[in-house]
Amino acid sequence: MTSGLRKFVFFVLLLGVAVVAYKYMIKPANKNMEDYRVKVEAKVSRLAELEKTTAVAEDLSKQLAQLQEAIKFFESKLPPTVEIDKVLGDITLIAQKQGLRPKTIRTLGKKDNSGYVEQPLKMELIGNFNSFYTFLLELEKLPRIMKIRELKLEKQKESEGQIAATFTVSIFFQNKAG
Repeated sequence: MTSGLRKFVFFVLLLGVAVVAYKYMIKPANKNMEDYRVKVEAKVSRLAELEKTTAVAEDLSKQLAQLQEAIKFFESKLPPTVEIDKVLGDITLIAQKQGLRPKTIRTLGKKDNSGYVEQPLKMELIGNFNSFYTFLLELEKLPRIMKIRELKLEKQKESEGQIAATFTVSIFFQNKAG
């Protein structure tokens, strides 16, 4: 065999080894590596989603804690239903302290809501306008949740500065049944 033929056979043999190595070793290894890369990318994206979800869940937990604190605060402003006499006494005492004369005080029908009870009181007070204004300011300072509805002021013709105030004040209480 001549040296040129040997070189050619060696070259073909070397080329054959390279083709076989590519087909049976490198190509499967590349495919396996690509499969692992796709799996890793999928896991990384799921991990990113999990981190986002965890952040949202932590934020929701903080918001829930804030809402529970707000509920506790408002419940502390709602007396039990048995204290309606005390609240009514406080309102009457404030009116008398301001020199207002109660003409009528009537309880209206209770409104049961989930979590609280609303007890409206229809009141008519007679007295000085400034005293009535001070009465409203004092009423606002009470540590209870109240709402004044249907306020109607009428000037008294017989004396200057005197009014008749007709209004409905709603007092809110805890609903222990709910």
